[in-house]
Amino acid sequence: MRKQELEQGWRMRCVSEENWQEAKVPGSVYTDLLRNGNMEDPYWKDNEDAVCSRMEQEYEYECCVSMDADWAREEKIVLHFDGLDTVASVFWNGMLLGNPYNMHRVWEYDVTGLWREGENRLRVLFYSPLAYIADAYQKYGNIGNEDTYEGFMHLRKAHYMFGWDWGAHLPDAGIFRQVSLLGISGGRIDSVYIRQHHTPGQVELEFEAVALEVYGKPTWQAEVISPDGQTRNVSLSETGKGTLSICDPELWWPNRLGEQPLYQVRVQLFLDGKQCDLWERKIGLRSMTVKREKDEWGESFAHEVNGICFFAMGADYIPEEHLLGRRSKERTRKLLMDCKEANFNSIRVWGGGFYPDDWFFDLCDELGLVVWQDFMFACSVYELTPEFEENIRQEFIDNIKRIRHHACLGLWCGNNEMEMFVDERCWVTKPSEVRDYLFMYERIIPEVLKIYDPQTFYWPASPSSGGSFDNPNDPDRGDVHYWKVWHGSRPFSEYRKHYFRYISEFGFQAFPAKRTIESFTDDPDDWNIFSYIMEKHQRNYGANGKIMNYMQQAYRYPSEFETVLYASQLLQADGIRYGVEHFRRNRGRCMGAVYWQLNDCWPVISWSSIDYHGRWKALHYYAKRFFAPVLVSCEEESWMTQEANMNRQHFEFEKSVRFNISNETREEKTICLKWQVRNAKGEIARTEQQDVLVPALCAVWLEKERLPQIDVFEEYVSFQAYDGEDLIADQTVIFSYPKYFRYQNPHLTCEVDGEWITVKADAYAKSVEIQNENEDLILSDNYFDMNGGEKKVRILDGEPKQITLRSVYDIR
Repeated sequence: MRKQELEQGWRMRCVSEENWQEAKVPGSVYTDLLRNGNMEDPYWKDNEDAVCSRMEQEYEYECCVSMDADWAREEKIVLHFDGLDTVASVFWNGMLLGNPYNMHRVWEYDVTGLWREGENRLRVLFYSPLAYIADAYQKYGNIGNEDTYEGFMHLRKAHYMFGWDWGAHLPDAGIFRQVSLLGISGGRIDSVYIRQHHTPGQVELEFEAVALEVYGKPTWQAEVISPDGQTRNVSLSETGKGTLSICDPELWWPNRLGEQPLYQVRVQLFLDGKQCDLWERKIGLRSMTVKREKDEWGESFAHEVNGICFFAMGADYIPEEHLLGRRSKERTRKLLMDCKEANFNSIRVWGGGFYPDDWFFDLCDELGLVVWQDFMFACSVYELTPEFEENIRQEFIDNIKRIRHHACLGLWCGNNEMEMFVDERCWVTKPSEVRDYLFMYERIIPEVLKIYDPQTFYWPASPSSGGSFDNPNDPDRGDVHYWKVWHGSRPFSEYRKHYFRYISEFGFQAFPAKRTIESFTDDPDDWNIFSYIMEKHQRNYGANGKIMNYMQQAYRYPSEFETVLYASQLLQADGIRYGVEHFRRNRGRCMGAVYWQLNDCWPVISWSSIDYHGRWKALHYYAKRFFAPVLVSCEEESWMTQEANMNRQHFEFEKSVRFNISNETREEKTICLKWQVRNAKGEIARTEQQDVLVPALCAVWLEKERLPQIDVFEEYVSFQAYDGEDLIADQTVIFSYPKYFRYQNPHLTCEVDGEWITVKADAYAKSVEIQNENEDLILSDNYFDMNGGEKKVRILDGEPKQITLRSVYDIR
């Protein structure tokens, strides 16, 4: 098959204007306008509103496609779009080819008899998405997420573009994925599905290849190349079916559970001995499902790979950009490498964006990140007209065929939060919306998956207990979203009251780094968390005040803007730590902790652990610790966990520690645990040591140690854990609120020697932050506790220029 990518010579304009400007394809309207200096930066201050209004207009793209006489040899010529955003008309030499209306689909048009030798004019006209959804809202009246423009659910366009409680109102448009011209002779490959059947020491690959435009009797050949270069071949039947057995396969495992070997697969389509088309991908050999079994607590819900259930550790992924033309494989690689560095083994693709690019899944295959893939429905009811059903069915087919071969694909999920909300009748305005919900997620999607990907586990919604509105946020079955911490203003200790089977959303907000804030305002008058611009970049109404409410519970009132930012990040990190450590301590009952959220799509105050510019918040460093393959954690009883009121007559609370070791590896471990009682100088008053045998894929509790005599204002517990010679944990526990502990000035200093930074402290220092001038250092460790002395950390990225240090002592 001949393929000509159409990336050069594009221009674009607003239809109401005369002047054309250079365009990049793949790209988008906003990125083209911005690059050419014809639009203000939408992320700067409150420019978002003016930029959004530009989408009340229509825009057109055009280019000249040069075609030589050789194209006449092709039996069929197809214009192929991998992604058009969203409502458009496509013209070829002035003739209307079609009207695409779904950014999640592939669109193709036959131009066999319409081309001419030399220059051919391709034009794509994009209509206003704002006008489209406004008209649809007037017609149907469905409602959804209040942060989003009315009618957004009627257009198969990424919902977050119309606003979210972390996203702006920036409904971009354009040719956001590759466009190409295909010359077809003899036939072409539509898709290849490879089922895997695993038995001890062997895997059988069952091929099902489908061809289109076949002009004759085809033959097929499949080739599998192992990671060590060994090649295996099999001839498929005329209908594209056949099997190939691989003995002693190199199995693919999630991150930290094993390696990620990938096999190269090549499927060739021949006609009369001549190759017509080639399908080439990489696959990982593994079995993958979700295990659900009745047990003493209800019903389990756990990812199972190669027969082993593992604890899912990761975060919820949203689109990385509002301006689709800025997407890149390099940017996604950095983000996902940061996930691997923080010991993630899972990532959930949230349903209000768009299905990620191929490179996203390629990288997850490579890095061992199991993907929970939502279909693109979130926080809304939908009008299931025959036209809408036909549209979404093809959307499902296109994306299932594109994604299903990936080793990383852990499950398909019908939607984000709609079973729960429809069950509560939230946003439901008529009975048919309840009926349509069941049709969409419990009939249509399962029907499509049964045909196109029956081997991948399907889950009807997140959260869900299995569908049919059967208590969809049940703590004892399925997955849950838990928001009483944050939205419900409950303390962090609330997590310890719950033993969810799999928690796929929970979170806490924090401000981004000062440098990130400076990327949307350089005015010191704006550097106040309650300023107009700061609240314009806070989309969860009243949330800056919520952060401060939690802050007053934990810390002294910060006197500097930068200190507020630092303290907010410690709050966020500690809150999620409380949850994850508790859930991992109860491994077996709980088998997943996926926090909200991993990343941002613009510079904003949000729940992310990595901000829009790629800067790690404290949470991401904490995640590296609480997602460690072997986690040593301490369940303390203290002032904070008992919510004791010191002004009551009987102000008493237990002071104790109980250690737990969770081993999320496939090897038995003997861990040496040491712990000490220390004073504020870091001096040891008591020390204990114990060797603990921890079986593979288990969590082990140690006996509780009561410490009734400890001075909660001036004494604390430190603990270290060793796996052989390797120090795998070095943390501390205090028994009062951080604001009440009487820290001594640690007089933090540091020395830089090549790729190493050595930090020195004169006393106990909690949550030590190391920052450079640009606030973009990525270190082997940061926001750590010190018992005085010194600690060395490695520089992974960034320049160690103008290093600053601070700890909780400096929150004042």
